[in-house]
Amino acid sequence: MEVRVRFAPSPTGFLHVGGLRTALYNYLFARKHNGKMILRIEDTDRTRLVENAIDNLINSLKWAGIEYNEGPDKAGEYGPYIQSERLDIYKKYALELVEKGLAYYAFDTSDEIEEMRKNSSETFGTKYNREAMRNQLTLGEDETKKILASGHDFVIRLMVPFDHEVSFNDIIRGEVKVSTNDIDDQVLLKSDGFPTYHLANVVDDHLMKISHVIRGEEWLPSTPKHVLLYNYFGWEIPKFAHLPLLLNKDKSKLSKRQGSVAVEDFREKGYLKDAFINFIALLGWNPTGDREIYSLDELIEYFNLEKVNKGGAVFDVQKLDWVNQQYLKSVNFNEVAKEISLVSKEKFGKLYDSEFLNKVFNLFKERVTFVSEITSIADYMFSDINEFDKDYIQKKWLPGTEEIVIELIKVYENCNNFEHDELSSKTKEFALGLGKKLGDIIHPIRIMITGKSTGAGMFETMEVLGKTECLKRMSYFIQNKIYDV
Repeated sequence: MEVRVRFAPSPTGFLHVGGLRTALYNYLFARKHNGKMILRIEDTDRTRLVENAIDNLINSLKWAGIEYNEGPDKAGEYGPYIQSERLDIYKKYALELVEKGLAYYAFDTSDEIEEMRKNSSETFGTKYNREAMRNQLTLGEDETKKILASGHDFVIRLMVPFDHEVSFNDIIRGEVKVSTNDIDDQVLLKSDGFPTYHLANVVDDHLMKISHVIRGEEWLPSTPKHVLLYNYFGWEIPKFAHLPLLLNKDKSKLSKRQGSVAVEDFREKGYLKDAFINFIALLGWNPTGDREIYSLDELIEYFNLEKVNKGGAVFDVQKLDWVNQQYLKSVNFNEVAKEISLVSKEKFGKLYDSEFLNKVFNLFKERVTFVSEITSIADYMFSDINEFDKDYIQKKWLPGTEEIVIELIKVYENCNNFEHDELSSKTKEFALGLGKKLGDIIHPIRIMITGKSTGAGMFETMEVLGKTECLKRMSYFIQNKIYDV
């Protein structure tokens, strides 16, 4: 059997991180088993549609590197892949169930249904009471035909048998059993001609030959209805796997009330794609348990639905920051060149040479969580210093330092090779000659060239800034007596 999975989001806004994890697990499973992944847009709830949401979904998936084989923008033999373009298909199958006596027409208004729920019986509870409402079962065939011929609004409801048990096996949760007495006569086809999720989902999964349904835990209560539909149509039931919820730190369901939940938000904050995918993949699953960093190829190789946890997974932003930091340490400059160029231009109003940006990035990438932070903590690499750390000057600019610096400037002027090794050697030699420790010299250099008390290695910093710039800053500091605080 060919493995075919699908990611089927609703176009109701930006892609939620929980949706991204569902898409990622489908993608990993498909690649692991040399199968195919389908993107299907489930837009049957017309009240929740958001303009441009489909484009946003596709763009987020592409940014994340999740390549599906078939979808709205990738033709396949089982399309169309947008449910609103498949209405005739759903109507056909809904009518087929009516003809078999496995579904029925219902003509109740929303007010009548609300009244029914208020006066619900012990047998039906808040479920639809098909024995007391205006439907095909209580009105009879002749009256039903007359009402339909008049053009009266109707829905088609699923006929759920009493006192039966529906069971299915979930790859993550094991065997699940539900009494049909707890299952509502679900609406399958709405009065506007659109199907509900339940009918469209089952019909599409069958026609698109989906072998495994990997989706969020929130759909677990709906699965018995889907199993009934598969049995009513006489179709093979796919294998199910319901993923655990994503949780906030307080174990509540992850929602935008407590922070960002849209993939686009994390992308805009500067998280690296590979780091974000690595983090998302380990929300509820870890292939080995002894490490946290995996390449995409490793995630594909190790992926196993049976090892996905049943319990909810905490979305820990601090952990995400740490993962991003680990990736940033080893990332190639070419992957972040555009971002650092745009950020530096936006902040300092000029374009910087790519070679220079590369050197700055390599100097600071182990000290930041995001590329954008470099221009803040190392603003002195991009422009003249506007502010000096006065406390640092008072602590480290000792009496006689001015004279020492004047002599040191002469040493640096005579450096033929203004690079780390020579700068280190010359400075150590200079300090030794004065009977000073290297730190006694390094601190004044740092305050003159960077204005800050901390930063990357001083000689590496000087090498990147270059001889002319370093000497200019040192001379400016002395001539203007900046140390006189």
